[in-house]
Amino acid sequence: MYQREITHTIRERLREKRRFMQVILGPRQVGKTTAIQQVLSKLDTPHHYAAADLPAPPPTEWISRQWDLARAKVSGRHPAILVLDEVQKISHWSTEVKRLWDEDARAGRELRVALLGSSSLLIQKGLTESLAGRFELIRFPHWSWTECRDGFRWSFDQYLYFGGYPGSADFIHQEERWRRYISDSLIETAISKDILLLNRVEKPALLRQLFVLACEYGGQILSYQKIQGQLADAGNTTTLAHYQTLLESAFLIRGLPKWSGKVIRRRSSSPKWLPLNTALLTALANRTFKEFRQDPQAWGRLTEVAIGAHLVNQAMSHGINVYYWREGNDEVDFVLRKGNRVTAIEVKSGSKWSSLPGLSEFLKRYPSARTCVVGGPDLGLQQFLETPILKWVETY
Repeated sequence: MYQREITHTIRERLREKRRFMQVILGPRQVGKTTAIQQVLSKLDTPHHYAAADLPAPPPTEWISRQWDLARAKVSGRHPAILVLDEVQKISHWSTEVKRLWDEDARAGRELRVALLGSSSLLIQKGLTESLAGRFELIRFPHWSWTECRDGFRWSFDQYLYFGGYPGSADFIHQEERWRRYISDSLIETAISKDILLLNRVEKPALLRQLFVLACEYGGQILSYQKIQGQLADAGNTTTLAHYQTLLESAFLIRGLPKWSGKVIRRRSSSPKWLPLNTALLTALANRTFKEFRQDPQAWGRLTEVAIGAHLVNQAMSHGINVYYWREGNDEVDFVLRKGNRVTAIEVKSGSKWSSLPGLSEFLKRYPSARTCVVGGPDLGLQQFLETPILKWVETY
């Protein structure tokens, strides 16, 4: 299972003598803290764990206090491990971590450090500004279909609807309770703690509305101009683009850019909105599992979102870019690019069982591309989700 592989990677890197911080980055409630606690319990190494996920962000001095507690556990050449969870919540965290890390390097002190975070924007800003050359990044994505199947004994339909947040697994037979858990413990916590508490947001209501709209139009292309027409107080497109970035940094949504051979056109394109976990879409839709399953159009859209979320979540760890493509009436659901290798992916579900003119037109424009049809007789949806993403962009 993918999460198990990541946990193994964390354990092996904390055993190594090389001096690199391990930075573990991913969404809320996907098991980052559980994984590091499991690692610490299996390592025969003294350790100190501290979490900054408090009602109010701790002061910068909090880091030095935790660091000193971990240093006290170092004995001669025998190392100790320090884990700081949700470290991005602390002002100037990266500068303080750099200072303490460099002190240990000069003193030859064997303190191994792991930093956990759920805001990619704040974590990566600190890494690039202060900690360049001192860290290794481990990405911890949303749970995959195979992990939910093996861990919770879910059916494939249950995975598509309930999305795979591990903490919600016990609630799926009480759908209203499950919906409240997703809305209150995941969505609201991520928006209030990982975005609004840590970033300047002049219109919090607008940011929340943009998130709801991104889920409502999941799997669809919607320009900022059309979004402005959907919202009461939309502000300008620059504000909407900034709020999109903040929502993406909390691993809630992704606005896929349009594929073209030119970077400028990709940057200026209307995004295809994609919740990064189908639970975000279904919980806000306020429709039951049975209602979704009996609506072919809604189920087809949910399937496409699940495929897209899978691609984005897996692509993060493999240097793969994910796009969509559209020219006139011709469209391809997803386009993967790694280096010079391009793969166009069409998802067949719901009413999309006719011909595939989008793929044909895409190949006319990009004849060296590879194509892939998911959901047909040759490649089922489950088989696609069980196949490593690198297979679709390997040398061909």
